[in-house]
Amino acid sequence: MKIPRRTFLRAAGISLALPWLEALAAAPAREPRRMVCICAPLGLHPDYFFPQQAGRDYALSPYLEIVGEFREEMTVISGLAHAGMGSSFAHQASASFLTGIPGAGRPGFRNAISLDQLAAEHIGTQTRFPSLALSGEGAGGLSWTRTGALIPADNSPSKVFARLFLEGRAEEVQEQMRRLEDGRSILDDVSTQAKSMRAKLGSEDRDKLEEYLTSVRELEQRMVNDQSWARKPKPKVDAKPPTDVANAADLISRTRLLFDLTHLALQTDSTRLVTIMLGGSTFAPPIPGVSLGHHDLSHHGKDPSKLAQLKLVEVETMKTVRDLLVKLRQSKEDSTTLLDRTTVFLGSNLGDGSSHSTSNLPVLLAGGGFRHGQHLHFDPKNPPPLCNLYVNLLQRLGLEASKFSTSTSTLTGLEAKG
Repeated sequence: MKIPRRTFLRAAGISLALPWLEALAAAPAREPRRMVCICAPLGLHPDYFFPQQAGRDYALSPYLEIVGEFREEMTVISGLAHAGMGSSFAHQASASFLTGIPGAGRPGFRNAISLDQLAAEHIGTQTRFPSLALSGEGAGGLSWTRTGALIPADNSPSKVFARLFLEGRAEEVQEQMRRLEDGRSILDDVSTQAKSMRAKLGSEDRDKLEEYLTSVRELEQRMVNDQSWARKPKPKVDAKPPTDVANAADLISRTRLLFDLTHLALQTDSTRLVTIMLGGSTFAPPIPGVSLGHHDLSHHGKDPSKLAQLKLVEVETMKTVRDLLVKLRQSKEDSTTLLDRTTVFLGSNLGDGSSHSTSNLPVLLAGGGFRHGQHLHFDPKNPPPLCNLYVNLLQRLGLEASKFSTSTSTLTGLEAKG
């Protein structure tokens, strides 16, 4: 017989909590839920990506054939758009991919918190790293703070691996502890001084000051979290430290390294939130049959020869996605798989790279405990916001969210298993 854990002996106005007994029912541990957000900044050619039929009986498109073994573990979504995104600043719209804030690239644009960072505020302290921001080239990424500041993305897999799994020397750990302690005391001083200024400022300046104090509080929380994890040993993995790919054009090899790191980070529960900006080099990638840069090919103007080369590049990209899904499905966790507890979201800020269209955005959703196996098609002329999907993703992570950015509701037709 199971006895509720919160059981007390009560008499004469005295309550005495029972000690631990085998018969006490332990509170069920909440299963870890994770999310990986991947952006292909140059888009995915719609004719090769989207199925022609909606529903569950759709025929696999050329790109979806590559991940076809996951048909019952993935959902394809068409017809979505970000509100207020125009073709004039289509490439800059990658800044709004996970925030949904209109106007990226325009004068006066101000971003807001990204999907992953909102989630990190709620579940980030459960792991050594609240989130990981990765990039296939450069430091531009997908993650933004609550005050709209870009979180620089890591583009060196070797350095990320070292942070995740390699222990520092004892003196290095002590030095890190001292830095954390010094940083906290400095932040305390700055915060106190800033608050004393508030009464002297106008409303606009007070708003700016509050944004600053919010950033200070975020940094304080990260430092507290870092300090607690600094005393704990890092997980051990059998994988060898990766070697960074020096060739900027080799976007496929770079992507594979980032995906391998992502799998290791999730498998060791080092983080539960990862964002990845894929590369889009202007140089020709080392893929047989490809002689032009990926960026040039994405602006194909319907040139058959460019479309043929673009397909070669994007097919290789889809193969890296498939391999990531394979690794997640092969990794067991309790009675399920890492894939079933990890939502993998692949999308883009561009619906069509050639025309700079920001409508009908490509979306592939895999894993995460959703009821998959379908193509959800929406009318591109009356598109739901992509942020509707983000509300579903936040809820699946355990957040009590009803809205995110430009969302109007959750995405119709997408349901969790339970």
